[in-house]
Amino acid sequence: MGDWLQRNIIEPGKLPLLLALTSLVLTFVITRGVTRLIRAGKGPFRNVESAGGVHIHHVVPGILLTLIGGFGAVASSRFGFGSALCGVLFGIGAGLVLDEFALILHLDDVYWTEDGRKSVEVVVVTAALVGLLLLGFAPFGVNNLSGEEAQNRGTALGTIGVNFLFALIALFKGKARLAVFGVIIPFIALVGAIRLARPGSAWARRFYRNRPRARAKAGLRAYRHDRRWSRPRRAFEDWLGGKPDPAQLPDGR
Repeated sequence: MGDWLQRNIIEPGKLPLLLALTSLVLTFVITRGVTRLIRAGKGPFRNVESAGGVHIHHVVPGILLTLIGGFGAVASSRFGFGSALCGVLFGIGAGLVLDEFALILHLDDVYWTEDGRKSVEVVVVTAALVGLLLLGFAPFGVNNLSGEEAQNRGTALGTIGVNFLFALIALFKGKARLAVFGVIIPFIALVGAIRLARPGSAWARRFYRNRPRARAKAGLRAYRHDRRWSRPRRAFEDWLGGKPDPAQLPDGR
């Protein structure tokens, strides 16, 4: 089955990547469904507790599966049943780990809080980037070089360097998504690099400090952008990952 897929459906050698991406997405969706049922007190599912009463987060088996799948993939080729199995294991492990990315980032159980939204964002961005690689996009956009151009290392390195510079500027301007996607698709990061930085970004603190008009314009543009897109983004994240618990006041109310 795997050999037939690689001959007729996808590019040879990319079956493990396809299986890893599919496993990651399915694992995230199933995990979020199960945790929602646990949160609502429905169904047969319950939190896993150790003998000492310690709550075992699913990031723990996720790390183990990621290690097994990753080292197995390194030790095998991109073809055959072994590589396909490693891709599945790696994808399942990555899905479990990224689903609790916010917990790892904050070193606190923020799964159903506002900070827990970062896990959903990371999973969406990761799945999109892996999907682009699966479709044939190479980092920095140098996958379409001809034989003669491929020999011109200076041209290739120049393309890589300029594109990376755009991505770096976009990142410093507080446009992380454009920076990440710009690494894969050429000139996407250029949009973030030439537009005004977001207020509070490293670029704004450094270059807008003595430019009140630029600060005001950047703040107004960020406000309009957030007002337009924050509600649809929050609705999508609530639908995908579950609505977080309402924030409590300092007095616990």
